[in-house]
Amino acid sequence: MLPDGYADVPPRKLAAVVTHLQMSVPPEPRPVPAVAAELVAHATPDPAWYRALFTRVGRDWLWFSRLGMADAALTAILHDPRVEVFSLRQAGRDLGLLELDFRVAGECELAYFGLAAEMRGQGAGRWLMAQALARAWSAPIGRFHVHTCTLDSPAALDFYIRSGFTPYRRQVEVADDPRLSGQLPREAAPQVPIL
Repeated sequence: MLPDGYADVPPRKLAAVVTHLQMSVPPEPRPVPAVAAELVAHATPDPAWYRALFTRVGRDWLWFSRLGMADAALTAILHDPRVEVFSLRQAGRDLGLLELDFRVAGECELAYFGLAAEMRGQGAGRWLMAQALARAWSAPIGRFHVHTCTLDSPAALDFYIRSGFTPYRRQVEVADDPRLSGQLPREAAPQVPIL
């Protein structure tokens, strides 16, 4: 438990407030815009391809958790038949990432969900979320959950709530700044100062 007040964050570290959200029944369907893109399933994605898409989608928000993983560890997750990886493809380019994790019985985690900068603001997020909801709830689950943090897009938390998720838990995450380790370029996420 953190005490009230300020807590110093060591140099070369990042701190984020993480909000966990969940739903226990499928939400009412929302209008979904038409999107000139397709959802492509990747049953056994190559780790290099995955990291490139993960970076394309997440560099503005300092996504780093999969970048430092060894190929064998990442492949073990991505090739697990209970993990589903999809890309949002437009004109032959993968510009969105959807990863659903069913490894806990009766649950699905929206492990990763995001769009590259050129896809944002076009309704593609709502379209991709509709795909995520349909796929998650087509399985025998009683819980669909996700987490987001203060490093993510400022619109993310509200988007998840509008999509039917309810916040239920908050944590603080402290981690090495991935721009200082070389996992992400120093110019990534300029809204977050490097200290």
